[in-house]
Amino acid sequence: MPQPPAIRSVIVAAITGLLYPLCFPDFDLGYLAWMVLIPLHLSLARPAPLRRSFWLGWLTGTFAFAGIMFWVITAMHQYGKVPLAVSVLLMLLLAIYLGLFLALYAIGWVWFKRHLPTVTFLAAPSLWVALEWLRTYLFSGLPWALLGYSQYQWLSVIQIADITSVYGLSFLVVLVNVAVAELILWGLANRQAQSDPLPWPALAVTVLAMTGALLYGEWRLSVSPEPRSISVGLVQANIDQAQKWDAAYRQATIDRYAGLTAQAASGADLVIWPEAATPFLFEREKDYKQEVMDLVRSSRVPLLFGSPALRFYPNGRPYLMNSAYLMSHDGILLGRYDKRHLVPFGEYIPLHSSLLFFLDKLVEGIGDFEAGTQAVVLPLPSREAQFSSHPSDGKAAFGVVICYEVIFPNLVREFAANGADFMVTITNDAWFGKSAAAYQHFGMVVLRAVENRRAFARAANTGISGFIDPQGRILRATPIFEEAAFTGRIPLDRTLTFYTNYGDVFAYACVIITGLFAWLSRRRARNPQA
Repeated sequence: MPQPPAIRSVIVAAITGLLYPLCFPDFDLGYLAWMVLIPLHLSLARPAPLRRSFWLGWLTGTFAFAGIMFWVITAMHQYGKVPLAVSVLLMLLLAIYLGLFLALYAIGWVWFKRHLPTVTFLAAPSLWVALEWLRTYLFSGLPWALLGYSQYQWLSVIQIADITSVYGLSFLVVLVNVAVAELILWGLANRQAQSDPLPWPALAVTVLAMTGALLYGEWRLSVSPEPRSISVGLVQANIDQAQKWDAAYRQATIDRYAGLTAQAASGADLVIWPEAATPFLFEREKDYKQEVMDLVRSSRVPLLFGSPALRFYPNGRPYLMNSAYLMSHDGILLGRYDKRHLVPFGEYIPLHSSLLFFLDKLVEGIGDFEAGTQAVVLPLPSREAQFSSHPSDGKAAFGVVICYEVIFPNLVREFAANGADFMVTITNDAWFGKSAAAYQHFGMVVLRAVENRRAFARAANTGISGFIDPQGRILRATPIFEEAAFTGRIPLDRTLTFYTNYGDVFAYACVIITGLFAWLSRRRARNPQA
């Protein structure tokens, strides 16, 4: 059996686990992120077997992610009707899984510290980013609450995301944590009459990196905004999740959307409803479909709205697509986007036909959802040619990401690369209840805007709805669980950033650097004289 960490080390490391959730919305103590990993590093500094470092990191990570993902209990128990005890257990299992990534970081830091002490300050943040990149894609991916998201409110520092994506911010935050920890450990060693040299390389590189990031950020923020813009109306209907698919409330839901749309349509070039806004299958139920078309014609404004689309396998078995439809001001369908990255255990059950046959989805519907295949950019005919990328054709174009998709940087990047002038995200965050999850979800959109220099319009059933400009400024954000209908202007742009053009190059570089340091460490471990 592995030897458990010493009690003192556990207590010190637990400080990291307890403070970690406070770095993110809706606590929003982002400044804590720059020091939150220091207790963990100090607890790992005491010579101990590598397995002890692994368990210490795993325990810390489990604490941290239990605090961040606590909202999973609400989603499963209140809306998925999963028993409370089972919901708590499943949340803890998720936290234990996510905690593994911190365990791998902990053992990696100790390994580098032993064998490459002079470059640990570079190896550690590279390892952290490599693990975040792995978490983004492993088992369909769960890049929720990556460390860089804690800085979504610090406009100057987040501008580097148009080069590095959110991973560059995570790198900076870990670099600062490691450098400060090195300085503290140096001070403690010298107090004990040891003659370790001052870790000036770590301090110098950290100061240069932070200075460079802030100077770049200030320059990006000083760049004049695009003169082209569009007026967008957002509708937040605040439909109770328990009533959403109840046929008894169907007409009341449509009437509420009609009233709110009338408010949002004034002066708008586009009105947006949330994910799965229609309490019926838009393509299949003709009377209600006609009602939506008549609503659009009366408002004389194009409408983007979410609705499930029913399709059939060759054997006749039905399935759903989570879709967004664009309708012109005269009621003609201009295009549809089908959600491409589905929510595991929400919209489909992995291995349902074999291993997990006993589980049901949290999302109501007919059978499993199927994923779309293309990053469709939707055309928006405009009454004003001045905001068009091609003034002669009087059109703008935009991409749509639905709910969970917006947390995946590379997925959003594809729309900007395909010619979107702005981005829309629609969601139904009612599943989260009155928890931190809605705020965490909204904060991640800020980084998507900066990465691609595309403004975002976000329509959420129960909030948060709002606008974010290409520099990450939150122009408007609604309270949660309130009705809202409003209009705002957002800039249009087709400038391609480094990240839009080249994707996760920075993350790939961190993976390669981590591998190189691991190889050098292995050589040093085998031959200490090398």
